[in-house]
Amino acid sequence: MTVLSTQKGEVSIRVATTEDAPALFNLRLEALTINPEAFAADADKAAANGVEAWVQRIDEYSQAQSGVITVAGVASQLVGMAGIARGYSKKTLHSGIVWGVYVSPAWRRLHIAEAILENVINWSRDHSLIVLKLGVLTINEPAIACYHRCGFLIYGTEPKSNYYDGIYYDEYLMARLIGD
Repeated sequence: MTVLSTQKGEVSIRVATTEDAPALFNLRLEALTINPEAFAADADKAAANGVEAWVQRIDEYSQAQSGVITVAGVASQLVGMAGIARGYSKKTLHSGIVWGVYVSPAWRRLHIAEAILENVINWSRDHSLIVLKLGVLTINEPAIACYHRCGFLIYGTEPKSNYYDGIYYDEYLMARLIGD
């Protein structure tokens, strides 16, 4: 666990456990409701999957060492999250996809996302991943700047990657090398 000191107080950055599943479920629904255009996932489907889906994902990641979910917490409240899913085939075990990066609006601009991503990067390094990839909407300038500060570089653009409320959104594809 890492403790990040911010102007709003201390924030703990740590790997999620199954006990975090209810709070993680609520945080994910918040993300999908507040910024629906930014995620491929849908709030209604995520709500229907329920808390048990988070318990299963955390368990699967832990047992198979196939990924991790990092959370940012203040007291008993989760205010941020990000996941990493490792490639599943022998040919892709060296790479991972960063997903679900989100910080609650009241806790943004405090470098919490950077601290969460550093935890994800450290987990990836410890598990022999050498490249991390992610997608971010081309209009999300604060997130793009955060990813750049964390060492991610744009390597392409996926046109019309997300569609929400009658609008198509392009997505930058970004990657960070972390090993040989």
